[in-house]
Amino acid sequence: MANRATAEKWLRELTNLVTASGLEDEVVDWVTTWVKRRTDLNLTVDSGGNLLITQKGRKRRAPVVAVAHMDHPAFVITSVDDDVIGFEFRGGVDAIYFSGARVRIPKIGGAHMLEVTSYDPKTQRGTMSRGMSRGTIEAGDIGMWVFPPPITDEGLHQAPACDDLAGVAAALVALDRARKRDDLKHYAVLLTRAEEVGLIGALHAAINGTLPADARVLSIETSRELPDARVGDGAIIRTGDRATVFDRDLTNRISNAAAKGGIVHQRKLMAGGGCEATAFGALGYQATGLCVALRNWHNRGNLDAVEAGKGHAVPMPEEISLDDFHGLIDLILIAAEAADDPDPLPERLRKLYEDNKHYLD
Repeated sequence: MANRATAEKWLRELTNLVTASGLEDEVVDWVTTWVKRRTDLNLTVDSGGNLLITQKGRKRRAPVVAVAHMDHPAFVITSVDDDVIGFEFRGGVDAIYFSGARVRIPKIGGAHMLEVTSYDPKTQRGTMSRGMSRGTIEAGDIGMWVFPPPITDEGLHQAPACDDLAGVAAALVALDRARKRDDLKHYAVLLTRAEEVGLIGALHAAINGTLPADARVLSIETSRELPDARVGDGAIIRTGDRATVFDRDLTNRISNAAAKGGIVHQRKLMAGGGCEATAFGALGYQATGLCVALRNWHNRGNLDAVEAGKGHAVPMPEEISLDDFHGLIDLILIAAEAADDPDPLPERLRKLYEDNKHYLD
C-alpha cells in the first residue's frame, strides 16, 4: 500500500511525463505498467482510449469513480521545413506567453532548444526557429516550454504538468489504498484523454456509457489558485467550476464526512476554469469535484499580474502544495466512503422550522 514517500514518488514521475491532448502515450504506458503489477485490478480501454481501472470482486455499492485527465497543454509539431518548424498548441495559454518563448522537444534531448517566431491565437498555430538545433524533429513530436531555474521550496512540488497528472497520481494512490479495504471495492478510476481541448475524453465516456449510469463521479483536478483558495491552505471540495455548480447531495455528503473526519480542507467555487464534473453532470451523472490549488496554471507565470497588464509573461513550472496533495488523497477516500451517507441538512432544517414556527402565528 502506497505510503507518503511512495505517493510523492508517483507524483514526481507522472507530472514530469511528456503528454499532449491526443498524444497521452507516455502516461498510458506508465499507468498500464502500474496496473499490471496489481493482479486484483482490471484495466479496460474504452473506444476513445480512456482508461478505466476497477477492482476485481463483488461490489456492494454503486461505483464511486475518480476521474482525472492524462493530457496537459503542449506544442505539437505539424511540419518541418529546414529551419522553420510549424506547430499547433493544444490547450489554453494567452498569446503573450508565446512571444520569443523557448521550446524543447524532449524526444531529442534538453540541450536542443527552439524559439517561437510566430503565433496566431485564433488558430492556435505558429512557427518556431530551429536555431542551432540539428536533432531530428518530426510531425507529431511534442514540444514543451523551457523554464527558468526553479526556486526550491520543501513544501511545494514543481513540475511541467501538475494539471492534471497530479490528479492522476492522487486518484491512483487512493486506489492503491482502497484495494486493501473490503468496504471500498466500489471505488474506481477513469483516466481521460484530450481534456485540454474541450473535455473530449470525458464527453466520450459520458455519451458512450463507459461508466454505469449509477456511478458517482469525482472530478480530481488541480485548479487555478484564487485569492480565497490558496496553495497550502488544504485540499478543496469544489462546489462548482466556471461553467456550473456540482451535485448538491454528493458535495454535501463529502463535506460532512470531511468535517467529521477532521481533514484539513476548503470548500470553494473554483471558477478559474472548467473541469470534467461539468461534462458528466450535464449528461446525467451525479458528479462533483475535488482539487488542489495550482500556481502557474498552464505554465503561466505571474498570471494575475499579466491579466492585470502589470506583469511579465514568463512560462513557469506549475506548483502545488505537497500537504494539499496528501489531503486530496484523503478526501478521495472519504468521498468513496461517504457517497451513500444521508445528508443531515433536510432534517436539520425541518427541526429548525418546528422549533421556530411559532414566529409565524
